[in-house]
Amino acid sequence: MKFSVCIKQVPDVTAPIQIKEGQLHQDADRLVLDAYSASAVEESLVLTEKHGGNVEVVSVGPEKAKETIRKALAMGAESAVHISTDDNASYDSLSYAKILAAYYKNHSFDVIAVGKQSQDTDAGLTGGMLAALLDLPFATNAVGLEADPSANKIIVKRQGDSGQEMIELPMPCIVTCSNDMNDPRIPSLKGIMASKKKPVDTKTLSDLGLDAASLQADMKTQVLGFQSLPQREPGKKFEGDATELVGTLMNALQNEAKVL
Repeated sequence: MKFSVCIKQVPDVTAPIQIKEGQLHQDADRLVLDAYSASAVEESLVLTEKHGGNVEVVSVGPEKAKETIRKALAMGAESAVHISTDDNASYDSLSYAKILAAYYKNHSFDVIAVGKQSQDTDAGLTGGMLAALLDLPFATNAVGLEADPSANKIIVKRQGDSGQEMIELPMPCIVTCSNDMNDPRIPSLKGIMASKKKPVDTKTLSDLGLDAASLQADMKTQVLGFQSLPQREPGKKFEGDATELVGTLMNALQNEAKVL
C-alpha cells in the first residue's frame, strides 16, 4: 500500500501571539508539524507496518517547511516531496488544493491522508476540495482506519454528528484525519539521524504547470485583519437561602439574560 500524507507547517500554538493594528504577530522561529498532519502520518505508518507498503509526505510551503518535513521523515515516512513557494506567499484552501491536485494528477497512490483541518486557520476545506478536483472517493473526520489490501478498500471510522460511522472506500481515495485518531510517535534518535539521508524531492509551482500570481488572483477567500476576542463580562455570584436563590436566578435569567 502507498500512503501519501499532506502535511503542513504551522505556528506553535503554545507560542505567544499578539495582534497589533489588525496584524497577527507570532514567533517565526516556533514552527511545528500540524497536530492533524501528525496523526495522519502516524495512522499511515501503522497501516503500512501492518500490511506492508510505504509512506511519503507532501508539503507546500517555503524553504523553512523542510524542517517539518524532516520531522515526518524521522517518524518513519520513507520519502518526501516539498512543493516550494515564496516565503511571503499567502494562499487560501482552494489554492492549496489546486497545487496538490497538480502534483497528484501524475502521481500514483492508494490513499491520500490529510489533516481534517490545520491548527493555524482551522478552515478544514483543503481535503474536500482536493477530492473534488481529483474526483476521488472521500471521507472526513476519520478517527480510525483499517485496510483490506486484498479487496482494494479501506474502512474509515469517522466521527459524525450523532455518533461514529463506518465507511468503506475503494482505493485510491482521500481521507481527512482527526487528531483524536491516535497519539503520534515521538521520533527516536535513530529515526532523526536516518531522516537526514531520506530523499526529499523539491518541486516548484512552475514544475507543476502553475503560476503563483494566477493562484493568488483566483483565491476565493482573503484575510482582512485580526481582532482580539472581546473581554467576557464577569459572572454573578448569588448567596443566601436556596429557596430564595431559585427565584433570584430565574429573575436574572428571564429579565437580565433573557434566555428564558
